[in-house]
Parts: sequence; structure tokens; C-alpha cells
Amino acid sequence: MNTHTMQVISQDTLGDPDVLRPVRRERPEPGVGQVLVAVHAAGVNPTDAQHRRLGLFLGEPPFTLGWDVSGVVEAVGLGVSLFEPGDEVFGMLPYPNGAGAYAEYVTGPARAFAPKPAALSHTDAAALPMAGLVAWQALVDTADVRDGQRVLVLGAAGGIGHIAVQVAKARGAYVIGTASDDKGDLVRDLGADDVIDYRAADVVKEAHDIDVVLDVVGGADRLRSLQTLGPGGILVSSLPVEFDEVTERAAELGVRATNLVVEHDRAGMTGLAALAEAGRLRPHVAATFPLAEAAKAHALAEAGGATGKLVLTVRPQADSKS
Repeated sequence: MNTHTMQVISQDTLGDPDVLRPVRRERPEPGVGQVLVAVHAAGVNPTDAQHRRLGLFLGEPPFTLGWDVSGVVEAVGLGVSLFEPGDEVFGMLPYPNGAGAYAEYVTGPARAFAPKPAALSHTDAAALPMAGLVAWQALVDTADVRDGQRVLVLGAAGGIGHIAVQVAKARGAYVIGTASDDKGDLVRDLGADDVIDYRAADVVKEAHDIDVVLDVVGGADRLRSLQTLGPGGILVSSLPVEFDEVTERAAELGVRATNLVVEHDRAGMTGLAALAEAGRLRPHVAATFPLAEAAKAHALAEAGGATGKLVLTVRPQADSKS
């Protein structure tokens, strides 16, 4: 096999999952401040499917999707002092324009990565970066969740939500999660103190005196959840679209509301890694697919109802912790 090329998943048009196809491309070289990573596993996130269908920030194809990476440093560029070849790392490529994780090799800023926790396999580690950074940047950096506070996580069984439950719990919060009844046990096992079945109960009536709401679902639940906040409370949403009505309603209620777009963040990755090493954070991987079957992973994700994360395994060692 030509060692100067690699397999990547590309698309020439926008559309359904079947536009994703394996092709061969030139293997990249790390630039100044970059590392070249041999990808062992790549996480699949909802934003991947949105870009596949609509282009969004990436514009028109061709392009390669994916931001979540776990792998081994193959080479380092000029000025990189954090890593050397052979180091196991995980991280999120710069969002949105740094996409390219659905590949055998990828380059990215050295400071987009952190040492992979020994407690996690590459598969588990690849499930963590984007979802984990959304949770970290919302709950730690933005809301500054503290011991004894009450945190409501909307969509607590999903890719971001199930990690947010663990992050909030690690910060000492009393955590309430919303989930369908069939996923309630999973959310409790992750550390939630209470679970509200959003299909059978009214969240506004069940949750009260909340300090922080994390919204990862949008829609009517996001707007209504403002009513659960106590004085000084804040809602943080990972969905920045159609937010004006939310901020206006928050002002009427005397609470706060803000949204965020996730950023690559070495400090956040290091914090997540520390929780994983301490046994306080573990992503739930619902299913894995070989890299060449990325289209099948997208089809499953779009079928809805997935619990946790989907991961593409790029190398056989992806399921090994070392």
C-alpha cells in the first residue's frame, strides 16, 4: 500500500448518508504548531449530519467530515513542544473549519489535543471531545456550576446530555435529567439524582429552584424550562439558532440565558481527561462502525433515539486502552 496516501470519507454532493464514500487522498504533513495524528477512532456528532446535508459552515463539497479524534501522534510540526511521535492523544479539531476526522490521518493544532486517558480505549476517547467540551464549556466555564447547586439537563441520555450529567455531578451538583422512561435507568446510573420522563410529566411542574439549565434539545422545552430557574439562574444552550425569543423571555422572568458554539480547548480536554482517569466520567458508546461504513453510522444517527455516541473505528487497536 502507498504509505503517502490514506483512506478518507469524502462527499462530492450534499445529501443523504449515501453521499459519504471512501476515497484515497494524499496524507497530510503537519504545519507550524500542528501534529499529525494516526487516527484510531473518530466520533460522530449530530453536527456532522447537518453539514453533510446542508454544508452549513463548510460550504459546498467536496469535504471530509468529523471533529472528534483519538489516536497516536505520527509527526510534529515546527514549534510543537507538547507532544512527540508515539504519544496517545485525543481532542477536537477546530470547529467548524477544521473538519477532517473521518480519515486514517489528520493534522490539527497541537493545543487542540490532550493526552488520552489511560482509563479509556481509543473508541471511548473518540466519543468524548465535542460532546464533552460542550458540557464543560457550558457547565464549568459559562455557568460555573458549584457544589450544592441544582442542575437540569434537558436530553440527559443523548450524546452531550449523558456526559453533562457526569460533569455536573463531579462538580457537586444535584442533577436532574430529562429522558424517556426506557432511558431513565441509564441516566440514573450516570449519577443523576432525579430523572423526569418528559413524555409523561411536565418538566416545569417537576423541576424547581434550578440554578443551571443545560439545553441540548431546543424547541418548546428550551423556552419553557426558563420557568424552572430560581433567582440568579442561567440557561445555557448548545443550539444558538432561534434564540432571541429565549433571551427576551429570560429577561421577563429575571433570569439569564446564553448560548455557545463549541471551541477546541486544551484546558477543557485536560479537565475531561482528569475526570475520566478518576473514574468519574465515561462516555456511553451506543455502536461502532468501520471507517468505510460511515454512511451506516449516519443512517443510524438520523433514525433517531440514539443513546450516547456513535464512533467510527479506523484501526483495529481502537478498542484497546493502550
